[in-house]
Amino acid sequence: MKFGGSVLKGSSGVLRASEVTKRFVDEHSCILVASALQGVTDELERMADLASAGEEEELRKEIKELLVKHEDVARDALHSRARLSEALDLIQGKIEELERLLMATSVLRETTPRTRDMILSFGEALSGIIFHQALLDAGVKAERFMGGEAGIVTDEAFGEASPLMNVTKAKVSSKLGPLLQSGVTPLVAGYTGETQRGEVTTLGRGGSDYAATILAACLGADEVWIWGEADGIMTCDPNVAGEPKVIPGLSYVEAMEMAFFGVRKIHPRAFEPLLDTGQPVRIRNIYNLDHTGTLISKDNLVNGTVVKAIALVRDVGLITVNGVVLVDKPGTAARIFDVLGKTGVNMIMISQSASEASISVIVRRDLLHKAVSALEIATLGKGVVDSVNSEDDVCVIVVVGAGMKGTPGVASKVFGAIASVGVNIRMIAQGSSELNISFAIKEVDAIRSVRALKEAFNL
Repeated sequence: MKFGGSVLKGSSGVLRASEVTKRFVDEHSCILVASALQGVTDELERMADLASAGEEEELRKEIKELLVKHEDVARDALHSRARLSEALDLIQGKIEELERLLMATSVLRETTPRTRDMILSFGEALSGIIFHQALLDAGVKAERFMGGEAGIVTDEAFGEASPLMNVTKAKVSSKLGPLLQSGVTPLVAGYTGETQRGEVTTLGRGGSDYAATILAACLGADEVWIWGEADGIMTCDPNVAGEPKVIPGLSYVEAMEMAFFGVRKIHPRAFEPLLDTGQPVRIRNIYNLDHTGTLISKDNLVNGTVVKAIALVRDVGLITVNGVVLVDKPGTAARIFDVLGKTGVNMIMISQSASEASISVIVRRDLLHKAVSALEIATLGKGVVDSVNSEDDVCVIVVVGAGMKGTPGVASKVFGAIASVGVNIRMIAQGSSELNISFAIKEVDAIRSVRALKEAFNL
């Protein structure tokens, strides 16, 4: 069972997570995975940046605020005076350790990826202290671990580490297996692991989902439950289209598509450990235990539903590279993509006209200017392209569903719905997997477009 920051956002969330755990440990052997308190990872990112800039005064202020935040949550969540005292001592010790690390970094004015991972891991360490004591308060026999202590061993790709599954399975089984057999509930810090040399790593933002599926694969869990504040994955954003349905079932591949495009902030790589073992993942509401949520399984759960969800991706920009010299000239597209890659710009969507005279890409909006500048410097006036144009007022709509594969007329229905509300499409992309149809439109047209699609596909 994974509890994210949306649940652990304060003392009430910690108490609710403890109550839910208490209810289910009487029926099942459970492994708990906990994220940092809501917003704390962002605060630690900011502290790492302050340390790199040598801003010691501001850094000390932020550290103090972090201490007070966790002390306040502990005081409100813990009823036992002895457990509160222990939690406060442990929190104080962790904050002092963090302060030493940050101050040393501020002297060097350099934060390496390895150091940044160490800094970010304190969020899960601090929330774990409070959650662990709350579990003991609730009568749950629990033992607390960081990811590496639980046996999650990764490569050395700091900031986006990948598990070494063979050694991880052996270590996790030997460490947590006996505890489960003796009735003890392991509480593991999500997001974290360690290298074979014992260096702390992180699994990427949202990596607590990933940690949960790694542990499930290693221990042969029956299911993975990801607790949140919604009844499951919705067919579309209720803030955009209002009253969407809960999707009862998805396949891994559909969920990965939706995760990539932000339908739900689940780690896109969370399903990788399960591809061989096949455990289902269930998205559940911690405040509505009667609802079974959305079940994500290895099987392709089409169930007669062609389109399952609509994602709206904001904060993006469109770049179009034009030039008749692109036609029949090998390597031009590779050069464009190479420039963007070396500039650190990830392409969300790619489309090329049949005439080969233009290539369009969607990138994050905050990287749009950087990407355009790099392309202009690398290509204009060098006989490669005629122009590089950009638009910063676009968004992307993604229609997702494995049932689209081999079903005639889906694209026609999608674009017919968009045309019916008078919206012009700026760019289209569809992968050969036929799992999604993605297209860019002006951002002002986003809401009416999503609503038209929701109605067209009865979502």
